[in-house]
Amino acid sequence: MRNFVHEPVLLREVLEWMPLKEGGVYCDGTLGGGGHSRAILEAAGPGAALYGIDRDETAIAAASERLGSFAGFQAIHGNFHDAKALLAAAGAPALDGALLDLGVSSPQLDTPERGFSYHEDAPLDMRMDRSQGRTAAELLNTADERELTEIIRDYGEEKWAARIAKMICEHRAEKPLETTFDLVAAVDAAIPKAVRRKEEGHPARRTFQAVRIAVNDELSPLDQALCDLVDCLKPGGRLCVITFHSLEDRLVKRCFQRLQNPCVCPPKAPICTCGRKPVVRVLGGGAIKPSEEEISRNPRAHSAKMRVAEKLPAPEGA
Repeated sequence: MRNFVHEPVLLREVLEWMPLKEGGVYCDGTLGGGGHSRAILEAAGPGAALYGIDRDETAIAAASERLGSFAGFQAIHGNFHDAKALLAAAGAPALDGALLDLGVSSPQLDTPERGFSYHEDAPLDMRMDRSQGRTAAELLNTADERELTEIIRDYGEEKWAARIAKMICEHRAEKPLETTFDLVAAVDAAIPKAVRRKEEGHPARRTFQAVRIAVNDELSPLDQALCDLVDCLKPGGRLCVITFHSLEDRLVKRCFQRLQNPCVCPPKAPICTCGRKPVVRVLGGGAIKPSEEEISRNPRAHSAKMRVAEKLPAPEGA
């Protein structure tokens, strides 16, 4: 098995905002290589428990081996979208803290055969859980042009989405798209050379992001998953969420804002009559970003943001 190791992003900030204490109970909903989990367990000290969830069986195996010396660590194969049910099935008590590090992990990007990288020629897979679901190739070769346009536009925020979708359909009419370089070729053919020369970064990066999000259904269940994890927290417990692109960050921001201010009464109403009370307090003054030192050491951290919400006590009489 290829080493599933990477440098945890915003690690110092996670440890600063997570309520660490001896005997604390935590959930890492995106276990990955276990870097954040190890640091949390070490900082919390003896008696701490951590439930690590990941849909990638390779990550589960690697983290289980790496964190096996911690008596309080328990790995759970599953999707953090189902964290509430998974934690209940594992017998987890209410949490002092939970962490989500969204998106694709560095080990997944750096393992060419997973199909996440546009820098390596590999089968178009992109599934985080390779035991289920359709591959990127299956999606790209079966979705119609309109669906492909919507995926690339909405999940990749790609202004050339319609041209790229059209080119994908033209390419697959001659030969099915099977590898990452097949997709790169379609994107290259769709985006004008003058535009490609001016833009920073790889021209296919937004399309790859969009296809990956669609294959793994990363966004549509996110809002409910955040609410479920807040439900799993003790009063005073905190949920830390790290994102890497604006789509995820906006969803997290809006969810936290709604949980902090759930009132749906008209703005000019003299008193609240809807009865909805705040569930969390948003901390950190908004998005917490990595230091310049971390970005220089780990360039993949440059787009990372973390948002933190602290669960409030239930209102009296609730």
